[in-house]
Amino acid sequence: MTKAGDLYGQSLYDLAAEENLTDDILGEMEAVKGIFKENPDYVALLSEPSVPKNERLQLVDESLGSSLTPYHLNFIKILIEKGLLREYSACYKRFRKSYNEAHKIAEAVVTTAVALSDTQLLQLKEKLEKISGKTVLLEQKTDPDILGGVRVDLEGQLFDGSIKGRLSELRRKVDETVI
Repeated sequence: MTKAGDLYGQSLYDLAAEENLTDDILGEMEAVKGIFKENPDYVALLSEPSVPKNERLQLVDESLGSSLTPYHLNFIKILIEKGLLREYSACYKRFRKSYNEAHKIAEAVVTTAVALSDTQLLQLKEKLEKISGKTVLLEQKTDPDILGGVRVDLEGQLFDGSIKGRLSELRRKVDETVI
């Protein structure tokens, strides 16, 4: 994350927590992040210094004003005024991290060669919640290169039970023995 993204994202989180709006603003940020990702030209327009600042702020009011809390709308306007709108994603990440810490939520990415069933995902989620002592938000990815098994990244801690991971470990041990 960038320094600006960290600073601004944490500031918005602190304000949202004071006003008891963390759930609302988190949901809004996820939606706005999606809008910005799907419409990079819109972000470019809002960041373009040749377009007068008041016109860019009016565009935000017209397009997002009715669907955002005033705090979040003003936050976006501040980013535009400071020329930092491209840091919005980093602000979201910092906000999300603070939200997760406050609500004892852990994010995990599970990677398998083929998609897991809903039952398997639920069982894995329950196991990870026991390990972490937190509520787990599980994101599933598929990667045929891991051949089989499961690889889980839980808040930066890697649990590699994939065939590819086991083969790599075996190869490393053989190399150490031979050398």
